[in-house]
Amino acid sequence: MAKEIKKEKKVKKAKKAKNNNSFFKSLKKEISMVKWPEGKDLVKYTIATIVLCVILVLFFQFLDVILAYIKEFFN
Repeated sequence: MAKEIKKEKKVKKAKKAKNNNSFFKSLKKEISMVKWPEGKDLVKYTIATIVLCVILVLFFQFLDVILAYIKEFFN
């Protein structure tokens, strides 16, 4: 009985290892199909992201100041 349990555990480990290997093989295949941005595009996207973040920070800061002013006005 103990031999059967050990055998079942080995089979499960083998199946798990096979699934992991196939996962990493398919992952490698998918990564190779990705079109990575060129240097100029990467700089443009980075600048656009930073500008958007700054705009959002300013917007929410402005909103916070306005709401704080309204709260003080009505208290």
